[in-house]
Amino acid sequence: QVQLVESGGGLVQPGKSLRLSCAPSVNIFDFNSMGWYRQAPGKQRDLVAKITVGGTTSYGDSVKGRFTVSRDNANNFLYLQMNELQPEDTAVYYCNATMYLYAYWGQGTQVTVSS
Repeated sequence: QVQLVESGGGLVQPGKSLRLSCAPSVNIFDFNSMGWYRQAPGKQRDLVAKITVGGTTSYGDSVKGRFTVSRDNANNFLYLQMNELQPEDTAVYYCNATMYLYAYWGQGTQVTVSS
């Protein structure tokens, strides 16, 4: 059973930074890709950022230049560094991983950006 455990969410003021972490229960390189999605109340779940097993990254338009997805291969973590956070970034953030035809999701971590 593959599990993804997120951490690092919380309340932050506009303009500040947060880093989310995702710890998979299997080796990070077992996945074809890993990434982050977010879902705000009443909205669909959207891609924030993802990274393939080869290291290619892609980002949602609203976070380009502010967020960075990365892997810690030695310690088996996925990260999302979020800078210049804005109130519209408020959402539940989910870690996602794909392995062949299967997609796995974490339980989500709340990020709230408010003054």
